[in-house]
Amino acid sequence: MTSVASNTGPRQLVLNDISAKWGKFSEQDLSALKSRDDLVIQIVAKYSYEKEQVQRDVDALLKGRQI
Repeated sequence: MTSVASNTGPRQLVLNDISAKWGKFSEQDLSALKSRDDLVIQIVAKYSYEKEQVQRDVDALLKGRQI
């Protein structure tokens, strides 16, 4: 896990979950995320996954939480 784990606010917990599931995100990438849609776009770009599947995966990971 990256050093972002030291701060455990709600946003940081979400970023930690994102980092654990999609390891290609650097700390800089994670800190630049602004929204669910931004995350979906970044995952599609980094992994070349289908957008619809990524949207479902992101919704499952966020469980109603905001970035």
